[in-house]
Amino acid sequence: MTRPRRRKVEFYLPPPSGKQREELEIPIQRVNTIIRGKRGVSAETAILLSRFFKMTPEFWMNLQTAYLLVGKRGPKRGGKT
Repeated sequence: MTRPRRRKVEFYLPPPSGKQREELEIPIQRVNTIIRGKRGVSAETAILLSRFFKMTPEFWMNLQTAYLLVGKRGPKRGGKT
């Protein structure tokens, strides 16, 4: 029996231009550490990201929560939770 491989979730954000960096209101170092998985999305960061991407802060917090849960629980197997 083969085991399902853990899928690595990745997304690509192109480097922001100078104007976008100003509009983002988040230090680029913070964004980099979040993308590398060294830092989580805080409530403050979720609000700033939601303003920039025109989404809700809850979207970003839910992504963070899902990431943490998968890390603790491991991948789903056979459709069971």
